[in-house]
Amino acid sequence: MRIDEKSPPRRFGVGIAGLMLSHVADIALEPDEMVTFRHGQAGEYDVTRKSWGYYATPSLGGRLRRHGLRAALTRNIDTRQCFVVLVEAGREAEWHAYNAAERQEVVLWLDDFDTLAAMPAVPGREEARDG
Repeated sequence: MRIDEKSPPRRFGVGIAGLMLSHVADIALEPDEMVTFRHGQAGEYDVTRKSWGYYATPSLGGRLRRHGLRAALTRNIDTRQCFVVLVEAGREAEWHAYNAAERQEVVLWLDDFDTLAAMPAVPGREEARDG
C-alpha cells in the first residue's frame, strides 16, 4: 500500500448546493489489500483491491449494516448521473435534506434483498461495460 497525503488538502466545490470537499490523500492498493475507514465509535467501511478491480463495500446486508451503514443507488434528477452512497444509521434526515438540495433520488436500496431477488439477472452481461 502507498499513501500520498495531501498537505495542504486540495479544496474544491461539487454539486449544485455548493458543497466543498477536501482531497486529503491518495491511497494505492495492491491486489488482495484492504483499507478500513472508521467513523463514529464502532463504524467501519472496507475497500478491498483484487487483481480484477475492487470490492467497493463489505457485504451489503451483513458487515456493512453491522457497522451502521446502508448502501443505496441514487441518481441526479437533472443530470441522470448515478451514485452509490453509504448512509450512516441515525443520519437519514441529514441525507434526505442533502438529496433534496442536490436533486437526487433513491433508485434502489442495495441491501433490500426482496427487491433485488425479484429483479432478473441480465443474461450475456458478464463483461464490464462503460456506463
